[in-house]
Amino acid sequence: MNGSKSLIFKIRGQSKIKGEVEVSGSKNASLAILAASILVKGKVFLENVPSLSDVIEMFKIIESLGGKVFYEKNNVLIEAKNLSSFKPNPEPIRKIRGSVNFLGSILARFGKVEIPYPGGDVIGSRPIKTHIDALKELGVVFEESEIIKGTIKNKKGGSLILKESSVTATQIVLMYATCLNSPLEIRLAATEPSVTSLCRFLQKAGVKILGVGTPFLKVYPSKIKNFVNFKIPPDNIETGTWIALGAASKSEIKIKKINLEELDSILVVLNEIGVPYKIEKDCITIEKNKKPLRAIKLQTGLFPKFPTDLQAPFGVLLTQANGVSLIHDWLFESRFGYLLELNKMGANTEILDAHRAIIIGPTPLYGKEISSLDIRSGAALVIASVIAQGDSVIFEAEKIYRGYEKIDEKLKNIGVDIKVESYPQEGLKN
Repeated sequence: MNGSKSLIFKIRGQSKIKGEVEVSGSKNASLAILAASILVKGKVFLENVPSLSDVIEMFKIIESLGGKVFYEKNNVLIEAKNLSSFKPNPEPIRKIRGSVNFLGSILARFGKVEIPYPGGDVIGSRPIKTHIDALKELGVVFEESEIIKGTIKNKKGGSLILKESSVTATQIVLMYATCLNSPLEIRLAATEPSVTSLCRFLQKAGVKILGVGTPFLKVYPSKIKNFVNFKIPPDNIETGTWIALGAASKSEIKIKKINLEELDSILVVLNEIGVPYKIEKDCITIEKNKKPLRAIKLQTGLFPKFPTDLQAPFGVLLTQANGVSLIHDWLFESRFGYLLELNKMGANTEILDAHRAIIIGPTPLYGKEISSLDIRSGAALVIASVIAQGDSVIFEAEKIYRGYEKIDEKLKNIGVDIKVESYPQEGLKN
């Protein structure tokens, strides 16, 4: 998926869609827990780990520290007993945003860290100042240049108020707190599912944590076990993407292996738009719909509000709704680029400013050559291509595999006519 070649998706629009799709393990939870696995000076066995390019990069980072990783059929065995370095390989760090999670776990394991600035999608300003400032308050001294160098000067706990409810900052501080010699209270912590999953993993590892699922966490000094077995929960963002596909295509799709507790804000939006669905145990079925969809005001927010990662897939859905929809995505300022690609396909959208856009519908979409800008915009353009008349070509489709396991296979299984081809970088359209 990476290297000198890029991928394109060729999708024939308006295929008859019906069937079942299984949600893979959570990407964001996997990245946090893989970083935390090096805290265990023994073995960690993880089930339901998705086969994603970002996950593979995390494996490379663990191996560069001296750990061993064995991966087969979504199961991972990690041996981190004999770690030998606090300086991970810069190459995989610079490729993915989730690599910054190692900042907390390497410090906790070695007392020092040397790590480059992380990479990831270009979706706006994503500074790590909140992460660094939090660790400074907890006794870490930093030298910052092209490489972040950190050393622990004291291990006192106490109370820490995060300057923003950052998911990654919360995760980093949780991992770092495992090395402190007194309890740490984390206030205004993020409550996203990946944070809760990390807390559950650390609890299984023997760490005492109170307040899991709330903005107020308390971590106590604990002895970490030598073996941990943990199952990665289903991906709520992938779940929401399949929901958006079923709703936009007005097709019946049964989405299996979901976590219903994480979908409240999505269900509220479906009700507003007028999308029929049925829930049973760990499944949701988007039902075939002949009624007009309704335009809405969609605002993203911190969990449990509507996730920013689903703004683009639901933006495609809103091109099929009657009236003017307003989207307000306050978190990132470069997440509306996909709307320009949708306009090429016949959508009627306007970007008002860095955080607001309107979509006027319903509009028929037509197959075009379009480009995936990041993971979530790529998934949105897949949905657009599926409902469009004619054939679409999505360039830079390898970005989509960073967040969606076997997406082409899953699409084929529900009736989508999709082909995946490699393309030399110089052959890509501008």
